[in-house]
Amino acid sequence: MLAADQLAKAAAIAGLPPERVVPILGDFLQFYLVRNPGAAFSLGEGVTWIFTIALAVVAVIILFLAVTRVRSRLWAVVLGLLLGGVLGNLSDRLLRAPGFPVGHVVDFISTPWMMPAIYNVADMFIVTMMISVALLVLLGLRLDGTREKRGSRDAEVASDEPVETPGEQGTR
Repeated sequence: MLAADQLAKAAAIAGLPPERVVPILGDFLQFYLVRNPGAAFSLGEGVTWIFTIALAVVAVIILFLAVTRVRSRLWAVVLGLLLGGVLGNLSDRLLRAPGFPVGHVVDFISTPWMMPAIYNVADMFIVTMMISVALLVLLGLRLDGTREKRGSRDAEVASDEPVETPGEQGTR
């Protein structure tokens, strides 16, 4: 994933004119090369270093979970692809101009019919894998591959309440 992102960015830099629309499929898909100093929609341009720290923390958390908790192949794939996306944008922040740790992320994919954002391969994987994480959690699939039983949360709440045995009734 990291390699795919970096190869796509290298191809975009080598082959696309900066800040000019290149129609690929009309208004459905366009390439538009920009170097993004901020987060989504270029927000936070003055605090790029915070994004670098946040990406690094997320990468460490994913690696920690992968090593210590993940036993599910599906979780491993989802978190691995998420990590690849995070590392793709983190490497831009660390290695691209204007320099460490405030490098600009290379964005070049535009789908104007869907949203006015310009993004990259790493962004696509971050978004789709975060949706996948949410779905796995909602479906009750734990990191170890076991499934949360329906109503187990209700049972946990109920187990916090004291349970009377037949001999205790009315003795309190």
